[in-house]
Amino acid sequence: YGKMKRFWKKTTAIILASVTGLFMFGGCGNSTQGNENASSDGNDELLTVYTSFYPMYDFAQKIAGDKINLVNLVPAGTEPHDWEPSTGDIANLEKADMLIYNGAGMEHWVEDVTESLSNKDLILVEASHGIELLEGHHHDDCCEEEHAHEGEEAHKHEGEEAHEHEGEEVHEHEGEEHEHDHGAFDPHIWTSIKNAKKEMENIKNALVIADPKNAQYYEENYAAYSEKFDELDKKFETAIAPLPNKNIVVAHEAFGYLCKDYGLTQMGIEGLSPDSEPNPTRMAEIVEFVKANKITTIFFEELVSPKVAEAVASETGATTDVLNPLEGLTEEQVKNGEDYLSIMDKNLSAIVQALQ
Repeated sequence: YGKMKRFWKKTTAIILASVTGLFMFGGCGNSTQGNENASSDGNDELLTVYTSFYPMYDFAQKIAGDKINLVNLVPAGTEPHDWEPSTGDIANLEKADMLIYNGAGMEHWVEDVTESLSNKDLILVEASHGIELLEGHHHDDCCEEEHAHEGEEAHKHEGEEAHEHEGEEVHEHEGEEHEHDHGAFDPHIWTSIKNAKKEMENIKNALVIADPKNAQYYEENYAAYSEKFDELDKKFETAIAPLPNKNIVVAHEAFGYLCKDYGLTQMGIEGLSPDSEPNPTRMAEIVEFVKANKITTIFFEELVSPKVAEAVASETGATTDVLNPLEGLTEEQVKNGEDYLSIMDKNLSAIVQALQ
């Protein structure tokens, strides 16, 4: 096992994947979110895996089940954009086997934190590897042309057959490749079901290499959930295609990848970060857009104050509703067993209701 960790460490620079997650007590599949230290309570024979925020946790949990000790760094109900790891989180990473993160600038802390660790065997998994990124315009519509990672090259894992996927290129985890801040690229990759499936695949590939004794289990789980993601993707396509209106107004521009998949256009009240307050000029633009396009619903999200969305709705006579970017779940949602698939299905219902 130690040899495998050393092998992986040498190859992480050319392996893709990243995403974040939640905590699993004793490796159990249905854990609660939080910052509890699973590594001290979990099975020492299992990999201890940390994820940066909810989608990464959910994808990792779907693949790994009870075969790993899984911990999500960002607590339930916490908006992850400006979250910072505590000293306790960093201490836990010193004992961890793997960190799964989204990348594309979502986790601004990853590079500094991981470079400061003495745990040089920590496996870094960037889930967004090989996914083309949208340019991070704060107030442009979401249907801009995709911009790929520059300078990406395909590599094969030393001693392993490369997992080659059509249209995929692998980039190295070097410092210069992590300039995907919210001003350069849109990090909300997982709001595309197609992209989410790819992130889940990247996580699966990483686990297969790091934990080969459970490789078949990981492959079978991926195959099963891959079908579910494909079914939901098809459901979105079928439901959205005939809608007469394709414009949505959202609290912050987290739905660019979803919009691109299904021919929608998003108008964000705020930019790629939900804490960027709109100025009066921007508010006037939003109000004009809502009236001109006969928008009936202003979308907000549960982890951010709805006051700006409510102000636009009040000014235009529209109603408000939730469109969840899945950056995190509330404690109630966790308790109710919600996950990526169930919440994206609710998002579809909300979109169809708003655009009919």
